[in-house]
Amino acid sequence: MPSAPPAATRRTTRAPRAALFLAAPSVLLLVLVAADWHPLLSLDGDIARTTHRWAVDHSTLTHTARILTDWVWDPWTMRALVTVVVLWLLARRTWWLAAWLAATCLLGTLVQQGLKAAVGRERPVWPDPVDSANYAAFPSGHAMTATVVCGLMLWLMRLYGVGVPVWRAGLAVVVVSVVGVGFTRVWLGVHWASDVVAGTLLGGLTVALAVAVYERFAPEEQRPERAGRV
Repeated sequence: MPSAPPAATRRTTRAPRAALFLAAPSVLLLVLVAADWHPLLSLDGDIARTTHRWAVDHSTLTHTARILTDWVWDPWTMRALVTVVVLWLLARRTWWLAAWLAATCLLGTLVQQGLKAAVGRERPVWPDPVDSANYAAFPSGHAMTATVVCGLMLWLMRLYGVGVPVWRAGLAVVVVSVVGVGFTRVWLGVHWASDVVAGTLLGGLTVALAVAVYERFAPEEQRPERAGRV
């Protein structure tokens, strides 16, 4: 009878499966948006009109959403966090992991901007806007960047074997951040709901592919100790 595969082998199967799981809805949503599929556009419009009406009526919540989207979950804030972690990894002489992290975030940005240019979707336009944003709408850069960065940070916490309380706290922050950034972009009327869903799916796909690359190619001497993993 063959013995069970080692833990490292079992781990390498998860990321590719997650990537396949996320790729299908990501591609489907991209095709539907690019083809201007009416049912999706109609749903986007209904959601946008409803949330915009609420945003105009609830100025305090709208102001809070602007602070969160412009300062807490802004892509540049997320990139600053990645920079700090990359420098920390370099200080620990984990060169490969630092380069992998930086390259993943750069790739995510390039994919995001490339899709925006290719699809060229217009943002919602309002006679009484509560916020503004530039460039194309699909996919949401805020949503994709937050998902990529938060997903990578959560995976790094697991890689370095943080304790259960810290892991749970990190997971809670990630969930609130990913859901929150999507909510603020739709609430502020600068994205359609499908832009946010696509950004989240593509961000998750980017993380899954990056983890698969790490598990397959990272040199053993550059892998952090895994003792005490959650």
